[in-house]
Amino acid sequence: MGSGQKEVARDVFPYLKVYTDGTIERLAGTTEVVPAGLDPETDVLSLDTVILPETGLSARLYRPNSAKPGQKLPLVIYYHGGGFFLSSAADPKYHNSLNKIVAAANIVLVSVDYRIAPESPLPAAYEDSWAALEWVASHPKAKQGGGNEAWLNDYVDFGRVFFAGDSCGANMAHHFALRLQDSKVSQQLKIQGIAMIHPYFWGKEAIGIEVSDHFRKTMVDGWWKFVCPSDQGCDDPLINPFTDGSSGLEGLACDRLIVIVAERDILRDRGKLYHEQLVKSKWQGTAELVEIKGEDHVFHIMDPNCENAKFMFKRLASFFNRV
Repeated sequence: MGSGQKEVARDVFPYLKVYTDGTIERLAGTTEVVPAGLDPETDVLSLDTVILPETGLSARLYRPNSAKPGQKLPLVIYYHGGGFFLSSAADPKYHNSLNKIVAAANIVLVSVDYRIAPESPLPAAYEDSWAALEWVASHPKAKQGGGNEAWLNDYVDFGRVFFAGDSCGANMAHHFALRLQDSKVSQQLKIQGIAMIHPYFWGKEAIGIEVSDHFRKTMVDGWWKFVCPSDQGCDDPLINPFTDGSSGLEGLACDRLIVIVAERDILRDRGKLYHEQLVKSKWQGTAELVEIKGEDHVFHIMDPNCENAKFMFKRLASFFNRV
């Protein structure tokens, strides 16, 4: 190693490198940002708002540009993916796909911009995302001194609120739906449903597609241990909802849930197992499973204009608008 080169402590290929001096070099996944504003293709309007200045927690809000004040629309609280160490609410790929979801479903959407590892290790992402949920929940009682974000007060039907997220965002939606049961938030918001897109659940023992794909299994093992170096590793209850110490699924505080998986995704069979165990549990809601053939993980983020992405957006729109 030359005198001008720094020693790499952790290489999280192909996304970032952590050096022994503590510096972090991000190579992909968080390098691009796009501002909020009017998207001419979808006629969806977005704006950024700061929730907690002390931590930098913020959110990007979306609504149809054609919506009028007093026109109450379903609200989707969205948690983006990225394995807890990539991406942001300003990522152009997420921004473009969420514009299309909002246009297809005619909804208001809050995309939470939580802190990511390794700069902010877990549980920072969970803490931020829960704080954003509390912020949203302060708005139904705006006239009694609640939240003052005009888009939420003017355009949202707080009787139709949903969690949604892809990958690690779907993971957080799961945990928050369990946590709601014993929280004050449940007194202010009733979550109708959860849309889990390619949910990020994992475990030490390989199942399904993981058994024959040792390379990707090992890669995902390493990603999780990078953001959450706990003694339980990939059987930590945060990532494995069926390990010792995990909460039962019967406590999910919603009436409906949809799990969307992709045929070629290494996480596919974890999503299927989640749906299977949910149906077998004492949970009283209705659960759907949709498998998109020929696609891989978060394909709709990478190419929101493909036919399968359009199909998925229509399914989500139906889910959010079902009475």
